[in-house]
Amino acid sequence: MKEIGGYLELDEFIDNEYYKDLIRLNTGRNALIYIIKAKKIKKLYIPYYLCNSISNVLVEYRIDFEYYNIDKKFNPLLNKTIDKDEYVYIVNYFGQLSNTRIQYFKEQYKNIIVDNTQAFFQKPIDGIDTIYSCRKFFGVPDGAYLSTDKFLAEKLEIDISKDRVKHILGRYEGRASDYYNYFQENDKNLKNEPLKYMSMLTRNILKAIDYTKVRDIRKKNYFYLDEKLKRINKLKVLEPDVPFAYPLYLENGMEIKKELIEEKIYIPTLWANVLDNVKPESIEYKYILNILPIPCDQRCGENEMEYIVNKIIGRVKNV
Repeated sequence: MKEIGGYLELDEFIDNEYYKDLIRLNTGRNALIYIIKAKKIKKLYIPYYLCNSISNVLVEYRIDFEYYNIDKKFNPLLNKTIDKDEYVYIVNYFGQLSNTRIQYFKEQYKNIIVDNTQAFFQKPIDGIDTIYSCRKFFGVPDGAYLSTDKFLAEKLEIDISKDRVKHILGRYEGRASDYYNYFQENDKNLKNEPLKYMSMLTRNILKAIDYTKVRDIRKKNYFYLDEKLKRINKLKVLEPDVPFAYPLYLENGMEIKKELIEEKIYIPTLWANVLDNVKPESIEYKYILNILPIPCDQRCGENEMEYIVNKIIGRVKNV
């Protein structure tokens, strides 16, 4: 018998989950593990331009892998015949790969896994394994969705997230800088978390989000940034379904990024580990150093976008 009475816990929120029919897991990394196990994958082709958590997973599970390069439009440069137990891992960078393009890759390579970590709202295509990470778009401590046609027979535990929310609750009532260490600690710990189902806490939070509002704000902010910055952006971007961030390519990107951080405009450096694996003249090297993922998420509005634009334009003029 469950406990009855006493103090109240978190209420059960309205059932507004965006992906109700997908497999709910605890991390995007573990979503990949799920697919590898379920489909008995022996080898994976992965892009150089990617977080090393993926290659670490493959090493840990003794899965053979091979790197490939991308072109300027984030398309894979891979001229290979893929065997039945091999897959191509395709990352939808900044939501720049449309489902039409992804379908083309499916026809070309047959076996593909799509990483929609930066394209949460882009719906999966039937027959194509697709991974979504919740932390990149929403204030949750963990959580991932997986679209696949192969279910794992292995029995999984349900994850527990109650000890991972300090940085989220802290930033809600305080300053991000005061809780950044807790964010980093959580990020580090998740890399060692075994494959589990999504926690009840994370799922409950995801059920309460106004996804229509999130979509509208992100799209509006992205449009504003593109209108103001496209003349200096050396990357010709397509408007994604719902943006993760606005990818601004500037030749002196790292220098400007440091100056923006001093103004409390926090710009991440995505996948700096790649710099050790590619040549300085490569697309990947240049993208890591020069693409600034400008925030355009649902916490911001036109005032914040205008502030960001003014700071960027001012620094570009001074270079």
